[in-house]
Amino acid sequence: MRKEVKDWIAQAEQDYQAAEYNFKGRLFSYATFLCQQSLEKALKALYIHEKKLKSPKSHSLIFLAKHTTLPKQFYSFLGELTPTFITTRYPDVAGDLPSEIYTSEYTSELMEKSKEVLEWIKKKLSVDS
Repeated sequence: MRKEVKDWIAQAEQDYQAAEYNFKGRLFSYATFLCQQSLEKALKALYIHEKKLKSPKSHSLIFLAKHTTLPKQFYSFLGELTPTFITTRYPDVAGDLPSEIYTSEYTSELMEKSKEVLEWIKKKLSVDS
């Protein structure tokens, strides 16, 4: 596996660990943001691995997924998660304080689904290496 791919997936894993840490600390908007970041970086690792190109400058998980072999079954979730890279950080975008919008239950679901996608990508990278 190329160093660039290893770096992207390593950071994706660390972002997910940070999401877990924030979730345990009840900082749900930050945990959600870090789930989005984790999958963005994991998808970029997969893109680089499969295309042998530099990562695209995009935050859209759907855009990244469409340019990889990620199964379409994950697309609906990625569409839900993509906007959280903004809504988790800015009250004028979210329409309220992000810290009040993201609940334990909702964030827990996002984390479970994020973990599933991350694990699929990690498995794909290890199989193809």
